Amino acid sequence: MILLTLLASCGEKNQETQGYRWPDLKAPVAEKIPHERTIHGDTVVDNYYWMIDYFKKGPDSTKVIDYLNTENAYLDTMMSGTKEFQETLFKEMRARIKEKDESVPYFKNGYFYYTRTEDGKQYFKYCRKKGSLDATEEILLDVDKMAEGHPYFSATGFSISPDNKLMAFGVDTVSRREYTIFIKNLETGALYTEEIKGTTGAVAWANDNKTFFYTAKNPVTLLTEKIKKHELGTDVRMDPVVYEEKDNSNYIGVARAKSGKFIYIYSGATTSSETRFISADKPSDLFKVFQPRMKDVLYEVTALEDRFLILTNRDALNFKVMECPLDKTDIEHWKEVIPHRKDVLLEGIDEFKDFIVVSERKNGLTQLNIRSLRNGEEHYLDFGEAAYTAYTQANVEYNTSIVRYGYTSLTTPSSTFDYDMVEKKKTLLKQQEVLGGYDPKAYVTERLYAEAEDGVRIPISLVYKKGFERNGSAPLLLYGYGSYGASMDPTFSSPRLSLLDRGFVFAIAHIRGGQEMGRQWYEDGKMMKKKNTFTDFISCGKYLINKQYTSKGHLYAQGGSAGGLLMGAVMNMAPDLWNGIIAQVPFVDVVNTMLDETIPLTTNEFDEWGNPKNKEAYFYMKSYSPYENIEAKAYPNMLVTTGLHDSQVQYFEPAKWVAKLRATKTDKNVLLLKTEMDFGHGGASGRFDYLKDIALNYAFLLALEGNVE
Repeated sequence: MILLTLLASCGEKNQETQGYRWPDLKAPVAEKIPHERTIHGDTVVDNYYWMIDYFKKGPDSTKVIDYLNTENAYLDTMMSGTKEFQETLFKEMRARIKEKDESVPYFKNGYFYYTRTEDGKQYFKYCRKKGSLDATEEILLDVDKMAEGHPYFSATGFSISPDNKLMAFGVDTVSRREYTIFIKNLETGALYTEEIKGTTGAVAWANDNKTFFYTAKNPVTLLTEKIKKHELGTDVRMDPVVYEEKDNSNYIGVARAKSGKFIYIYSGATTSSETRFISADKPSDLFKVFQPRMKDVLYEVTALEDRFLILTNRDALNFKVMECPLDKTDIEHWKEVIPHRKDVLLEGIDEFKDFIVVSERKNGLTQLNIRSLRNGEEHYLDFGEAAYTAYTQANVEYNTSIVRYGYTSLTTPSSTFDYDMVEKKKTLLKQQEVLGGYDPKAYVTERLYAEAEDGVRIPISLVYKKGFERNGSAPLLLYGYGSYGASMDPTFSSPRLSLLDRGFVFAIAHIRGGQEMGRQWYEDGKMMKKKNTFTDFISCGKYLINKQYTSKGHLYAQGGSAGGLLMGAVMNMAPDLWNGIIAQVPFVDVVNTMLDETIPLTTNEFDEWGNPKNKEAYFYMKSYSPYENIEAKAYPNMLVTTGLHDSQVQYFEPAKWVAKLRATKTDKNVLLLKTEMDFGHGGASGRFDYLKDIALNYAFLLALEGNVE
């Protein structure tokens, strides 16, 4: 049987779109091999289940690779008329980046640490200086050199031993977020012979400077299952397991307290968590449970000089802060420090010797609350914009009264500040430099509210170039995510200027499933309420049309991963609302993935989507899963992207989805699939290569608008 052909008719013909003529080429047709799934008395035939073969069998599955390569060839031909335009966009976006640059140094344990980049180099150098920024530079890692010869390269988890003489770091050259840990002697420059494979890439050093703890992954599911201990000079194969997680719905990790006094093991799922700890001075001790896990209770632990702080949602939907003695940590000894508030979500704590900084969220915006541990006084930082993002960053030094924070908005480039919590003075250390003369006053940002189907107000952040007229004629790209309680805050993007300067409006829909408006916002967009996420996004699109920011012929949508699920769902539910959709690494085969516990992340996700082995959960997720709900009707123009080595959303989900769409849809609109054969979930690893993906996305949108000059 013929697998596919670029010449076979599939009911999809090419069109001329407002000035851009798509090549007259028929799309690929994937082979149909029926596969039955029966559960809860429901039988479904999946004609493209065979595309999982590469995941199951590896390189021997040439049929899958052939199909993906054919789709890539089809995309290249269909987009061939935009090749020069893509190159123009790429050069334009790259020209805004300051190639020779340096991060703001941060101070830790006697050294200033920073990264710096060089002209033409894709990666960076990780460096430090002892005691003063005028001291001699020490290059700890030359990642540019390390990455040579690798299509993909990621170095992460840089961790310095307490005596400043050793560094642990993780390397991934496949893009499946499975890192090998290396140890470097910073005095001699030599690497230790020990290499620890199959980890998250991070370690937690004990105070003896020879022992560290790390998180080991299951080689098949990539779940974080074990915490192991390694002592330098010993056989890695003999590393003892100090903790093994038995609940495969939990993620686990290990970390060192900022004060250096403790090492924590954290285990958590969506709705409950548990912490264990030991003294960093006693790495041979058994880890002690801080407080046994409780049903539907999350908690995080922060160590101060004389007590622990606990951020928890126990009897507090938006979280509260408790405290307990260092030697009495069970819940009976917890006392309230910061009470629960219905209108304020507590998101995190940064601890210092004399202060804590509490990251909060109110009315959909982030805020930083500075609280003195000496006298209890508190105050907030003032940011002065209607829509913005503020967050603490790189606060690794405990004995300081300076908190570092980042600030950005849709028009303000990323900025780094130091704030003196005693003097109450802020200092701008660096603002992202946009080469070519960027003027923030040439762009306008707004905060709007759409009304959802059930009357809830959904925030929208948007930006456009000054001179925009609200008459329905402008193209608008609406971005959304709406899962895991991840808030999509408004941030600056220099590549986005290439879209705004060509007349596009860019908007973010802060839909339920995120956490922008508090914990309830998340609760109302998950599990058996997941459809709120999709209807919220559709309501935002309709609102923007009604208010004449755009019109149906010019409205576009974009989302990735769980945001790709959003794209697939809204495309099924309101196909005529969008002129085009970009779905990046989309999670679109929800039921099949959640039924297969060998697929990475599946068991961790049961508290987010539900377990389809439960009849009610099965039929609910089947009712919205994009792959399950493809119908013989017209769909918008589409660009779908994936990565062959994606560990988060496997390549076969978008590949199956596109194949089924091609065989079912009735329109003549464009449907393209691009598979990165060398990359995974995050795309290219170099600091310039990712711009090629953005250039492709923008060229697709602008081709649909007939604007590729």
